[in-house]
Amino acid sequence: MGPTLRLEIRKTMQNAVLILGGFEDKDFPVDVSVCPSSLQIETPDGCETLSLPPEIKLVPSSCRYVQHVAGEGLHIRLQVHASRDTETSPSLKEILGIQRRYTFECQACGEPIIRDQQFLRVLPLPSENWSSLVEEWCCHPDPFANRSCLPKVNDCFLGETFFLVNRANLLDHPGETNEKSSVPHSADGNVSKSTENTKVFCKRCKVILGETLSSDALKYFITEVMVRPSCEKFKTMSRTRFVESTVVQLLMELSASKSTFRYCIQGQDGKLFLLLWLLNVDTLLVESRTRTGGVNCLFSEDTCFPSSSSLDVSNVVRVLYSSPTESNHNELVDKWMNQTGAHTLIFPSKTCLELLLLLSLNNAALPHSLRSMNNWQVAYLKI
Repeated sequence: MGPTLRLEIRKTMQNAVLILGGFEDKDFPVDVSVCPSSLQIETPDGCETLSLPPEIKLVPSSCRYVQHVAGEGLHIRLQVHASRDTETSPSLKEILGIQRRYTFECQACGEPIIRDQQFLRVLPLPSENWSSLVEEWCCHPDPFANRSCLPKVNDCFLGETFFLVNRANLLDHPGETNEKSSVPHSADGNVSKSTENTKVFCKRCKVILGETLSSDALKYFITEVMVRPSCEKFKTMSRTRFVESTVVQLLMELSASKSTFRYCIQGQDGKLFLLLWLLNVDTLLVESRTRTGGVNCLFSEDTCFPSSSSLDVSNVVRVLYSSPTESNHNELVDKWMNQTGAHTLIFPSKTCLELLLLLSLNNAALPHSLRSMNNWQVAYLKI
């Protein structure tokens, strides 16, 4: 096994933490030379060179705080010059804002839900506390009290974790365009009634896609439905990668628009699954892909090569997370919910568990010294 590299770069601060490992089977002493575009590791057995991507340049004179950590290797802090830009995929609001035709499909199996649809109105829903703001700013009774924002035919209303569409736009009712029509749903095979709520299932794979809000309005979660322009071909994406990219996109949008960095991840039934703390979104991670079939490969679901010269470069967000299932987390949960103003994000319970597993696998792939911070677990999600 050759030397391994892990370089975590903060692009806004232009500094980094470098971890060099793979020395367990080498004879000491080990001589490490830091060059602007490469690292040279010299041992009594020979000399190996790790070349860095061209957009990353190290500053050799800035190396400091060199420390050897047993089982991990050398930890070095230094300055870098990184020119790699962060490219984010467009949000659902940006995609639907263009006057084009779109197809909505179940992400799990590809079953079409809405096909070749062009919405006349794509509008964001008001924030969850909009009603209280109206009461504070208006000198007259709230005209919107006890009224819901529901879409008409050819409308799409966007929330943070969901979107609303009219039942007449579904494939079940392709011929109905009358806005006043009330579509009966007793014969609709993908809707099941419950005393608490009405869940919407995929007809093919029976995955929960959302819920019904009225006889005409349906709510779909953004983590369960893929949206693509009808002119583009269907692109397969693994479930893990889709959940990761969707959640990261949402966290970045909320942090930028609302300066919100703490989140409570809840299921549809109100159960709290996860406390999530977004630390930064400007991290560039460079890692050696040397463990074929290891945890890193399972998490990223990318092809892993057994060559030490192969590096995986990714823009990532760094998060802290905690699962409030243990009794000692009750005080922390109460503080987050009632004192810190944490933002609540609601997903299907199955998706909440998938996100928790995603974070746990990523945490397990980190060097042991980087897995926790102040009793919180650390994870990195790809942008």
